[in-house]
Amino acid sequence: MIEDDAFGPELRQLKRDNQELGARNKKLAELLKSSRDKLNSLYGQVEALAEPASTYGIYLAPAPRGMEAEIYTSGRQMRVKIAPTIAPDALAPGMLVRLGDGTVIVEACGYETTGQLVTLIEKIDGGRAVVADTQGTEHLVQLAQPLVDQARAGDTVLADLKSGFAFERIAKTEVNQLSLEEVPDVTYDDIGGLSSQIDTIKDSVELPFAYPELYRDYQLAPPKGLLLYGPPGCGKTLIAKAVANSLSQRIGDGGQAHFINVKGPELLNKFVGETERRIRLIFERARELASDGRPVIVFFDEMESIFRTRGSGVSSDMETTVVPQLLTEIDGVEGIANVIVIGATNREELIDPAILRPGRLDIKIRVSRPNREEAADIFSRYITPDIPLADTPEALIAAAVDAMFAPRPFVELSLVDGSTETLHYHDFTSGAMIANVVDRAKKLAIKDHIAGAASGVTADHLRAAVRAEQDESEDMPNTANPDEWARITGRHGKRVIAAEVLTDPVQ
Repeated sequence: MIEDDAFGPELRQLKRDNQELGARNKKLAELLKSSRDKLNSLYGQVEALAEPASTYGIYLAPAPRGMEAEIYTSGRQMRVKIAPTIAPDALAPGMLVRLGDGTVIVEACGYETTGQLVTLIEKIDGGRAVVADTQGTEHLVQLAQPLVDQARAGDTVLADLKSGFAFERIAKTEVNQLSLEEVPDVTYDDIGGLSSQIDTIKDSVELPFAYPELYRDYQLAPPKGLLLYGPPGCGKTLIAKAVANSLSQRIGDGGQAHFINVKGPELLNKFVGETERRIRLIFERARELASDGRPVIVFFDEMESIFRTRGSGVSSDMETTVVPQLLTEIDGVEGIANVIVIGATNREELIDPAILRPGRLDIKIRVSRPNREEAADIFSRYITPDIPLADTPEALIAAAVDAMFAPRPFVELSLVDGSTETLHYHDFTSGAMIANVVDRAKKLAIKDHIAGAASGVTADHLRAAVRAEQDESEDMPNTANPDEWARITGRHGKRVIAAEVLTDPVQ
């Protein structure tokens, strides 16, 4: 006991030193372990740098034996192994895969995001499709999983033609570039002065969709198309839009009828066969939309710009192939049930007669220039109590019609038999002109209101607007070819051999 007391201080010091050395030894061991881990990590990085570069391929299909796959890589088709770390359901045809050492699939990398843009021509069984490149060469490709249900004829898709797969639907759709697929918001109530034409269209176009059972009982087929012809600015395009809107309301499912407004001049292409291919695409799209029983209207505005008379010599030889393509689509072996073709033109004499015969464009409706009563009806669509008026709408409309139809000679036509005929400014009245007259009157009223005058459109504003519109009439006489110019008025009579503009002093 005495001995322990004698060595007590030294013993306690030794214990403290031992504890300090133990703690230091533990820290050194931790540092050594950390250094060893870092060294192992560096060894792993060095070994990874020594490994060969990874290559990529397109997964085509599973192989008959498990954990093997068919891929396309480096310009050839191969059968390779699949790493155990890859789940079997992680791979889908058309997917991009990374290949490790020994050409083993080690990672699924999704789908390609870059490649060649092609146009989908037609889908066929087995998830395959016919596509065409920019030169028009057709290829048969397999559709990747995202495209099987999404892609449709006319779509632009991203494809790798070497591997034979299409991966993604691109928003740049060629059919949408050439057409507008929507239901217009124009109704028959928005159109003035064309009641007889509207009644004819309702009887011929809408009845087959409103009473299909009666048409089947009487074995009567609905018309395949109609032609709206007449002078420019008289409402042909408005009628076509109103037909689509009315059909949508008749089928009663929220406006699901389709209106394909074809931009005619944009169909033209300098490459042989491209215009015909685009027409095929539009009708393929129309058939697809009509397959569920809903009506589809294909509207060709300015129809004479594409489908001119063949062999007329007034333009290129394009019509010799473009016109037959349209005839085949309308009246060919493959039917176009629930598809109605509507054409609009102010030069109906230039359209090929084969298009206008019954069985193709069955119905021809002339949209003439409005008379006094019809002009008043059109004015009533624009002069309403909803805008500031200085008088009643009826009084203002009467003043505008009187000013527009007041005698005012414009041009004198010399006919082939030696007689003459004088046309007045009111012979060129159109719905578009009336709408512009009202707009001019509104601008004059705004200027007077800013200057401090009483607000509202007055009869004087309308008279001034009529005068200005007539002075700036866009239907200017063509003295070089007066007979063709005279047709713009809607005049049908003896041939015109000369046209003389009559001077009209300012009143």
